[in-house]
Amino acid sequence: MSYPLHFCFNLWVNCMGFHGKGTKDIKKNPGGTGFQPVQAFQITRRNLPHWQEPGRVYFITWRCKDGVVLNEKERTIALEAVRFWDTSKWIVYAAVILSDHVHLLSQPLPRGEGGFFDLSEIIHSVKSFSAQKISQRRGVKGAIWQDERYDRIVRDEVEFLEKWQYIRNNPLKEGLASQSEDYPWLYERGG
Repeated sequence: MSYPLHFCFNLWVNCMGFHGKGTKDIKKNPGGTGFQPVQAFQITRRNLPHWQEPGRVYFITWRCKDGVVLNEKERTIALEAVRFWDTSKWIVYAAVILSDHVHLLSQPLPRGEGGFFDLSEIIHSVKSFSAQKISQRRGVKGAIWQDERYDRIVRDEVEFLEKWQYIRNNPLKEGLASQSEDYPWLYERGG
């Protein structure tokens, strides 16, 4: 089922209600823990730059380690991990888990003590939990996901709709389903 334009536009308008403004803060983040609330625009860097601005929506992609292919049960584990923090730390508008990568459209939520949840914190939790469960299921140790991810701040409602459609079409492009709705590892808010 394709969502009517007004439905997606209303989601965009509602999600931008969280949009915050702040000052630019650039820092190097080699990884690890100790995440602070995001209270202003900031840039962190591993191999790729990661921009965060309070209240913004992000298009996010991460891949499996070379040679790792997720089976059906493992895709379910990954999708459940993505959705675990939905409505408590972030809003997941759309997500798809494929055999070797993940795409999602999401928005970190405000924290109780001020600021917004750190995107890195949420993704670290999702990747760590799902990797542990998948490795356990396989009976092996080792990484499942690549360390790095790609994330992009969604600039406007046109891009929001474009990224949502990209996520919907990914299983079709990969030849995994004849209709988006038939792909079990596609999640769409309101669907």
